[in-house]
Amino acid sequence: MTVILRRVNRVLLALAGLLLVVLGGAVLAAALDLAVPSWWPWSGPSDVLLSEADRTRWRDEGWWWPVVIAALGLLVLLALWWLLAQFRRARLAEVLIDSGDGEGAVVRGRALEDVLEADAGAQDGVARARVSLTGRRSAPRTRVRLLLEPYASPGAALDSLTTDALAHARTSTGLPALPTEARLRAVRHRARRVS
Repeated sequence: MTVILRRVNRVLLALAGLLLVVLGGAVLAAALDLAVPSWWPWSGPSDVLLSEADRTRWRDEGWWWPVVIAALGLLVLLALWWLLAQFRRARLAEVLIDSGDGEGAVVRGRALEDVLEADAGAQDGVARARVSLTGRRSAPRTRVRLLLEPYASPGAALDSLTTDALAHARTSTGLPALPTEARLRAVRHRARRVS
């Protein structure tokens, strides 16, 4: 999903950029009174983008305003969908596990995330843990965010995460590897007074 979203982003941005460059160049060329071809939409600095006849041509038609409003509404909905898609992270719904019988089994991604969060959150010095699964069903990846207590050692927390929570998840699911991106952050706290 993220690869498709990246491609859609690149295509949309390239088309929008190309359209803006062409329109901007056309308006600039006409405004500077440069020699422009006869098919060019604007011929000089005194020319207008839309003539009076162009602006009022379809105004009296009964279908004109509903079509304009529907087209603009669709454009706004597409722009909102694209904006919201930027913030959506593709979470893995299920993980495919080799059960040894050739059939395979499926574990819900949310269940595995909850178990990983509970294991990581139970570590000493961890105030809160958040886990999300990404990747493919047969090759999941994890993103772990740990909120550490002020006294916690980041190295010890990362080591415990690797040897306990992630090792348990790997062995229980039978996955040969579980690539993980871990982000650690400390709880905000006031400085202690030393007397």
